[in-house]
Amino acid sequence: MKTEQIASQLAALLRQGQFESAQRELFHPSVVSIEPEKANIPPVEGIEAILAKGAQFRESVAAWHGIAVSQPVVASGYFSIALKVDLTFKGQEPSTMDEIIVYETDGEKITKEVFYY
Repeated sequence: MKTEQIASQLAALLRQGQFESAQRELFHPSVVSIEPEKANIPPVEGIEAILAKGAQFRESVAAWHGIAVSQPVVASGYFSIALKVDLTFKGQEPSTMDEIIVYETDGEKITKEVFYY
């Protein structure tokens, strides 16, 4: 699968809110996930650790209100998307997460994701 195909498929799954399916289908077993330093979340390595991180995040959400995913921008073995999610975390007021995620691929799977927010 080419980077363009991976990017397109990821964007489609994210638009449907299928985060875990996207990870299981498109991420390499040894994928690395990096959050911004200010988030105080250490890098995570391996698909099982990323799935656990995602489950923990989803458990912190009381309600999902909407999601917007940009068209991917692809260059060589990399692509980026802008992701905007309107949600309410448990015990908090509604909020918006607005981020850019840069992905690296090996031409077959996503090997790295880096979040900027």
